[in-house]
Amino acid sequence: MKPVLRQAGLAMIAAVLTACATTVREPGPARPPGEPVDGPPDSALDVSRIRPVVPRPEPRSAYGNHSPYTVLGQTYRVRASASGYSERGLASWYGTKFHGRLTSSGEPYDMHQLTAAHRTLPLPTFAEVRHLENGRSIIVRVNDRGPFHPDRIIDLSWAAAVKLGIDQAGTGPVEVRAITFDEPAVPAVRPARLPVLLQVGAFADRQRADDVARTLSRQGLGPVLTEPARSAGDRVWRVRIGPLENLEEVLRRVEQVSELGYERPQYVYP
Repeated sequence: MKPVLRQAGLAMIAAVLTACATTVREPGPARPPGEPVDGPPDSALDVSRIRPVVPRPEPRSAYGNHSPYTVLGQTYRVRASASGYSERGLASWYGTKFHGRLTSSGEPYDMHQLTAAHRTLPLPTFAEVRHLENGRSIIVRVNDRGPFHPDRIIDLSWAAAVKLGIDQAGTGPVEVRAITFDEPAVPAVRPARLPVLLQVGAFADRQRADDVARTLSRQGLGPVLTEPARSAGDRVWRVRIGPLENLEEVLRRVEQVSELGYERPQYVYP
């Protein structure tokens, strides 16, 4: 089998694109000495380890949805919506080399689950992938960025590649169709009174909270506060914007936060 070479995962791509230094390996060149080769695990796929993929509405990931972003000199724009997306092209897969590393959405990559990487679909997106030659079809959860080979449209996890039947060949012709949910848009709820704080999130990880706060500040959404709090006995770090005293500014900040890929912030009154 020819192992599929894949671009190094853009762990937490929002941070990468706004200041972090993450190494992205060019496609094609020979491996540096000592660099591990990507490929399958030593054992066969244990289907009991696979968690069922049940498509459902999910909020956008706090990481990995920054747009536009540039990799290897090529600029990509994340789609505003996955609705209507359908494309045919070549699928590849990635395995042991990236197992356990963080994906672009900040989730650990698990090669035993039915996940995938895509260059422009919002993270996460559920998608149906159909093999155009053998007729097999699977549903995956897209939670990573890639592949950055120009001739490929999706990078599957090893488990997804096995289920689809492309693990031995390394690549295969597929049709990818996004699964979306026809739900009415959530209207912007006006704050009951002013001044108000906009809580963007509460994080168990202080570093993640600081990263989000820095991203908001760099986008000019300040003042941004990071405050410790306790939830069910555990320490969490709240990231808040404000206090804001102008209604138009409040509504504008809400939309700007959503455009960055975060969930619509909550109103908190000081």
